[in-house]
Amino acid sequence: MATDANLITKDDLIAQSIDFTEQFQDGLQTLLRVMGVTRLTPMAQGSNIKIYKSEVTKADGAVAEGEIIPLSKVTKKLDHTLTLDFKKYRKITTAEAIQSTGFQGAVTDTDTKLMNDIHKDVKKDLFDFIGTGNTKTEGTNFQEALGAALGQLAVKWEDNDIQSVAFVNPIDFYANLGTSPLTLQTAFGLQYIQNFMGVNTVIMSGNVKQGTIAVTAAQNINYAYAAINGSLSSAFDLTTDETGLIGVTHNPVNEALSYQTVIFLAGKLFAERLDGIVVSSIKPATASAGK
Repeated sequence: MATDANLITKDDLIAQSIDFTEQFQDGLQTLLRVMGVTRLTPMAQGSNIKIYKSEVTKADGAVAEGEIIPLSKVTKKLDHTLTLDFKKYRKITTAEAIQSTGFQGAVTDTDTKLMNDIHKDVKKDLFDFIGTGNTKTEGTNFQEALGAALGQLAVKWEDNDIQSVAFVNPIDFYANLGTSPLTLQTAFGLQYIQNFMGVNTVIMSGNVKQGTIAVTAAQNINYAYAAINGSLSSAFDLTTDETGLIGVTHNPVNEALSYQTVIFLAGKLFAERLDGIVVSSIKPATASAGK
């Protein structure tokens, strides 16, 4: 008997879940490796991630001979707290859609589109943070703004051997690049280049505000996640990777003659120290009066 090409078997379900899980794991870990991030921190769901900033109270340095030198003070204060919550996604594909376009078009391709949107959520956590750095500087063009940021970064992390990571808007980057040939690479949907203008890694994203460059140390970026493997994966028949970054399952919903995709994860990219992020503005010099 001939086999219907659109017939979904148990092997299809398992293979689809494994493929989805591996794509997410490979993409995220490639991005973290590109940025120089080595720490993936497993935490319990519902855990609080505390983000700190430093405030400096500087006393007057003009002290007369023999007088007591007043104290300056640096205070580390809690800026805000993130909560590591589960994110749950579900997609239904009907029997009619599968019969019409086949398993690949109806399920696999739409799963990939859903995964791309989940990638955007993960990346947004990071880009929301890089613009909140409380060390500010500026330059009259891309190169000057980047140079000023690197200078401030060196001061902030002068006691550490760091890998620098810069986040830029593609419009600013290409405006500076002009017609110079350059080969870019891609990780987790982001373009990047390594060892460029004194920066270990430059990452481009439209999520970075145009006219702004954010620079930090790789050591300042962390990824916290609630592991999906173990009892959770067993209870809900989830396919997971070795670290438990994400859980995925596919199953038929016979009462609706549909095919279901369920995705389950809890992870956040974040910067530990806001004062360890330097935000540099590109502010072109204004024309002098009368010209």
